[in-house]
Formats: sequence, C-alpha cells, structure tokens
Amino acid sequence: MKHFGRMFKYVWPQWPRIIIVVISAVVIAAFLSLSFVTIIPLLKVMMGNEGIHGWVERKICAERYGIIINMPDHFSESETANRLRITSIKDDSLAQKAGLQILDIITDVNEPKIDIAGGEPTRNRLLEILATADSQTELALQVSRSTANGTVISETRAEVTLNTGKKPFYVDAVEKLINILPREQTQENKTKAVVYIIIGICIITIIRCTAKFFQEYMTQKVVQISINHLREETFSHALEMPISFFSSERPSDTVSRIIRDTDVMGRSIKVMLGKALREPLNALFMVGWAMWIDWKLTLIFMVGTPFVLALVIIFGKKMKRATRKSLVAGSQMLAKLQEAMAGLRVVKVYNRHDYENERFRIINKRLLKQLLKKSKVDAATMPLMEVFGMLAGSAALIMGAYWINSGKMDSQEFFGLLILLGAAAESARKTSDVWNKIQEANAAAERVFAVVDSPVEYEKPDTVELQPLKRKIEFRNIVFTYPGSHRSALNRINLTIEAGHNIALVGPNGSGKTTLANLLPRFYDPDSGQVLIDGKDIYDVTLTSLRRQIGMVTQNVVTFNDTIAANIAYGKPDAGREEIINAARRSFAHEFIAPLPKGYDTIIGEESTGLSGGQMQRIIIARAILKNPAILIFDEATSQVDAESEAKIHKAIEEIMQERTSIIIAHRFSTVINADVIVVMDDGQIVAHGQHNELIRTCQLYQSLYETQLVQA
Repeated sequence: MKHFGRMFKYVWPQWPRIIIVVISAVVIAAFLSLSFVTIIPLLKVMMGNEGIHGWVERKICAERYGIIINMPDHFSESETANRLRITSIKDDSLAQKAGLQILDIITDVNEPKIDIAGGEPTRNRLLEILATADSQTELALQVSRSTANGTVISETRAEVTLNTGKKPFYVDAVEKLINILPREQTQENKTKAVVYIIIGICIITIIRCTAKFFQEYMTQKVVQISINHLREETFSHALEMPISFFSSERPSDTVSRIIRDTDVMGRSIKVMLGKALREPLNALFMVGWAMWIDWKLTLIFMVGTPFVLALVIIFGKKMKRATRKSLVAGSQMLAKLQEAMAGLRVVKVYNRHDYENERFRIINKRLLKQLLKKSKVDAATMPLMEVFGMLAGSAALIMGAYWINSGKMDSQEFFGLLILLGAAAESARKTSDVWNKIQEANAAAERVFAVVDSPVEYEKPDTVELQPLKRKIEFRNIVFTYPGSHRSALNRINLTIEAGHNIALVGPNGSGKTTLANLLPRFYDPDSGQVLIDGKDIYDVTLTSLRRQIGMVTQNVVTFNDTIAANIAYGKPDAGREEIINAARRSFAHEFIAPLPKGYDTIIGEESTGLSGGQMQRIIIARAILKNPAILIFDEATSQVDAESEAKIHKAIEEIMQERTSIIIAHRFSTVINADVIVVMDDGQIVAHGQHNELIRTCQLYQSLYETQLVQA
C-alpha cells in the first residue's frame, strides 16, 4: 500500500475540496439513513393505533428508565386502553431500582385515574408524563401487578416511586418536533401525519441529493487535478532521465505507465473519495439506527463481518497480482501496436501479415488471461458477501420473529429494522470491490513511481557553466560499454578535435562512430576516461551549458506535432519569423515551404505526413542553423536527401561549418572528402586518421570503405 499511499501527495494540497467531499458524504449517510428510519413512523401512523407520539415517547422511556412498554395494540379488549404493560426491564436501571417488575401494568402517573367511560384514552398522556418529566424528580406510579399463590393468580395494586434521573438533552427538541403532528389518532389526523412525513422525506431527499452532487463533482475535480499533476511530474522526470534508461526499457512502456497506469490510479482515488467514503458511512448510520431500535438483533446480523473482511483481504492480494501482470501485458500490446503501425509499409511489402497477427495474438492472449483472473476475483467477491449477509440476516430474522411473537418487539419496528439492516448490507456490498480497486491502483502505482524514482541524469553539485568552445575537444582514454552488454563499444579512444575544424568519422556499421559522438552531449557517460572541452571535463559542467553549445542533425528525422516554424525554432524558441525564414533559406527548405497553403504555419506531425524525407531533413538542418551552436554533429545528415538537393545542402553545410567545430558521421564520399581530418574506426577503436589523399594510400580499411560504401553511395 505504500506506493498507492504516495498518490495522496497530490491529493492533500486540495484539502478544502476534500473537506467538502467528507462533509457531503456524512450528510448523504445521515439523511439516507434518516429517510429509511421514517418508514417506522409512517407504518405507525398507517397501521397502528399508537401513533408517532406514543412510539417516540416509549423509546425515550426505554432509554431513560430501562423499561420496554407494550402498548394496548397487543391487549385484549378487557385490558382497557389506559394501561401501559411492562414487558422487559434492563438490569441496574431506574425502573429496576424503583421495584418495577416485568408484566406490571402502569395505570396512573401522579394524576387521578381517568375514567375510561369518558371515552378519552390516557395511554399517550401517561407516556408523555414519563418521557418529559423534569430531571431528578420522583413520580408516583399506580401499578397493577399479577401475583401467584400456588395455583391461584390474583391481581394486586401497588404504588411505586420512580426517580426520573437526568433528563436526556434531546427530549424537549424531539417533543417540539413531534408536536407538529396531531396527537389524536383520528382518520383525518392520520392523513395529515402521512402528508407531513412524506413532505419531510422529500426535503431529506433534496438535501441528500444536493450533497451527493457536491461530493461527486468535488471528487472528480480532486482526482483529475491529482492525476494531472502526477502525469506532469512523471513526464517531466522521464525527460530528465538518462538515455541509457530507454536503451534497456521500451519507451512505449513508459508511455503506457504515464497514460494507462495513472488512469487506473485515478479511478481508484475516485472510488476512495466516492463510494469507499460514502457507503461505509451509509452502513455506519444505518447500523447506528438499527442499534437504537434493537442492539441485540443488530449484533446477530453483524456476526459475519470478520469473515467478510478476511475474504476481502484474500481477494485483494489476488487482484493486485493479476493487475500488475495485466498492466505489463498491456504495455507490451501498446509497444506491438506502435511497432506494427510505424512499420506498416514493411509489413505489407514483405507480406508478413500472418506473422504480425500471430505475435499480436500471443500478447493479446497473455493480456486476456490476466484480465480473466481479475474478472474471476471481481465476480466471486459480491456473491460470497451476499451469502454471508444472507446467513446473518436469516439468523436475525428468526430471532426477530420469536421476539415479536413473545411481545418483546413491535412488528413495525422489526420491519424498519430489517429495512435498515438490508440497506446497510447493500452499502457493504457496494464496497466489496473497493479493496480490489485499491490493490489495482497499488499495482499501477508501483509501475508509475518506478519511473518517478528512477535516477535522472547525474549532475555534480559543484558544476560550473561551460564557456563557448575556443581551443579544442579531447577524448582521453575513453572506454564505454552499453548497459546490459558484455562487449565494449569503445575501447581506449584518444582523439583531439581543434576548434573550428570539422572531423569525419568513418567505419563499418557498429564500429562506434555514433557512440563516440553521443558522449559529447553526455547522452552516455564513459566507463572510464574523460571528455574535455578547452581542458574542462564535461562531467564538471552543467548539462544546460554543455548542450547549449551543441547542435545535432541525425539520420532519424525527429519532428513534433506543430508548425514548420515551431519545428525550426525548437532550439531557439524566441526566434523571430525573419530568423526562421533565413535559416530555412540557408538549408534550401524555404523553396518548398513558401508554396504551401499555410507556409511556415503548416502543421507537420511526428511522421511528417506530406513531406518527403529529404524535405524533412532540410527542416532539421534549418533547426541546427538557427540555434547557431559552437559544435555541430551530423550523423548521416544527408542519408535521406535526394541527389538534386544534396549539392545544395552540402553547400549550406559547408557554409555553416565555417569557424565552428563539426563532427560528421557519414558513408557518402561527398560528405567525407572535404573534412579537415578523417578518423577511421573499427571495432570500437581508432585505426587511422588523416586526410583523404593520405588515407587512400595508407589505410586498407579506408580503401575498402571508399570502394564499397563511399563511392557506391
């Protein structure tokens, strides 16, 4: 859970919104449970003779004095309607201390007995006196008690003094509230009471739904902002990671983590601030009301809770494992899709549809296997929880039925209790997949934070600004091995490049030409040796000041989904339009940009749709020209240029190479022939260096390259 917990670093700054979410969830739970509780008074009004007043005041008496009173709804006609029968007494309660006993019938409280013949029942009045009596007073109760003498049962009368104890703080407020409804149980009054209760339910529903809107909206806002910040931080960190990381890891996997995995985390945070917060509160309030009605039945219902929690934990572990594997399989699928779409022309021309389909089918099958494991866990969680809930509910139902038959509980209360416990069980069922979602997010968070925790390009704390190149570049005793390889790509390289000179690196494929050039901007750091600029180790200077001096044109054309002008000005964002056009003229790109309908404002994509490879190469050269760096690296810069444009581009390259240091990696004779120094490399070592006329006579490898690659190219 530590990985998922780190996500809250992006959530906590939004604490005002979180407070609104929590308050809204509490309001939702409180008012939802209250709307269920209103079923009991509604039933009391519609089905019973007791009314709301009698029910509420009996509840107050039960809490205040510890007596459960059975109303005359359960009596025979001979047991007149002005009596209150005690069916249960709590231990150590005020009633027990006063000497009241089970089955005692209270006939009067501190007032003369009212004659039933007058037609006015007094049971509600007796309950009202008991419920609302002042604190620490004594009430004189007239009690009718049945006593047994052998086989003869006789009824005796007694007077019991009942101490009222401390009056509950809520009694007066509750009395004012219920007095809105008429106390007399006439048909007209019952209709009024039903209308008032329904109006109250409507008001409760409006408040609850308003709170639900705020919770849902604020949760979405918190999630989206948090994930937005996480993606920005992960992307920013990825840009600062060394190139070597992406040599061993697929870039598409990093893309998958930034997009898909953070989306999984976002959905889980939404669940955490949504139903994972709201539904447990709903269940808590429901159970609270149920405990108030009858705590014994409620505890019986909750006996299956430990088994449910154990089940959730077990399933959560399975979900985390399956999610981690499915995310890996998903990133592999993304890589395969990108690879196939990028190489679609090759797939078609070589008729490799079946081969690519089979490779995709294997990856897709692997992903399906993990998704089905997740589905199995999800599918099993809720049914098993429902089984445990049904078993616990059945036990509570049996006990409740027994208590109703024995007169220990009203049928309306039991019905309300069942509804509350059923609603609580439904809320618990809705949260059954929360732990699974959290484990999914935890697996995704592990992958996302693995990127965030990866080391960035190392820069010493005491680095200094590198001044513009004036004298020379030196490679001293350079040894370099690519990560994961056992063979050195460069072995004991020593090379000096004078400032203002251009040097050409030639050699067979894999000889180390590009690797050597990549050490200069510190795309990689050598295993041993030094790269010096004017005698200063580039390891001791800031990366920004080092790369500020370097321009690079590579064989692989890299453009961005932006205008042509923005692509040319990528190395100098503050360049004016005239500077951009001038750079394009010098690279002979202006001649095909100007006729375009939108000219320099034409959007080009990452695949440069609509422009040829030679045209795109000239745009990239214009980018290097505009940056005006002290050091230029051309890595097969003219490999995609057509013959007609090559002469123009060579003229432009010769012009921009004047009075600046250039490193040219090329196979074409026309690119190499005019270099100040030609360095011949083979198997990671320098085997010869000099000018063309010298090397053609003295270096057999150069002669071979000249005869095969250079001339033929």
